[in-house]
Amino acid sequence: MLFGGSGGIGSGVGRTFAESGSDVAVVYRTRPEAATAVADHARGLGRKASTHCADVTRPDQVSAAIKAAIAEHGRVHSLVWGAGPLVNQRYLAETPLEEWRHALDVEATGFFTAATMLIPHMREQGGGSFVHLGSAGHDWWPARDGLSVAAKAPNEALVKGIAKEEGKNGIRANSVLVGVIDAGQLHRLTELGQLDATWVEETHKLLAIKRWGTPAEIGHAAAYFCSNEAAYVTGQTISVSGGFGV
Repeated sequence: MLFGGSGGIGSGVGRTFAESGSDVAVVYRTRPEAATAVADHARGLGRKASTHCADVTRPDQVSAAIKAAIAEHGRVHSLVWGAGPLVNQRYLAETPLEEWRHALDVEATGFFTAATMLIPHMREQGGGSFVHLGSAGHDWWPARDGLSVAAKAPNEALVKGIAKEEGKNGIRANSVLVGVIDAGQLHRLTELGQLDATWVEETHKLLAIKRWGTPAEIGHAAAYFCSNEAAYVTGQTISVSGGFGV
């Protein structure tokens, strides 16, 4: 089950899961066409797919989406959390309180809501996996990206908490730290003029691999964490960021 599955990165993650042999339940808020495209791609590969509309700041809608996905697929084995608002590039001191609250409500409270609703189901099913799509900024703070990095930080702690508390129930939790990806927010913020040629030049200086990442590369890391190959991996992070800040 993929929350944020209609975004630029989320869509690529959903496609990668389907290509890896997984059925997919795509959760979106405002872009049904993009979610349907991911589901259609999965069906074209012979996978079962469904789409579900939910505002993750509304617990009733999160609950309805989870129940619908379980009814459609029989169970939810993995939750990939990729939901998040547009991250305006601002210094912390210039961040409006309402934007800060909204970012935390979507990123942290949304993930907590979905996770705590799914844990009982995963226990009943003998286990499962949570994957949080975090930020490479947890390794090296990028100025003006606080609405992403700080808002995702609680989820890094939640991942470890879920791993610690639920491992005995066969439930694992891990995090993929996402670098600059050639999709979604990068494109939108460039269109808005918040990222310019100087930003590109300076950011490339922080990369060991001198290119932007792809949504599929995030998808491969997330799919690994959800797979049997990672059956003994929990409470861990992997940075898919081209060596950002090394």
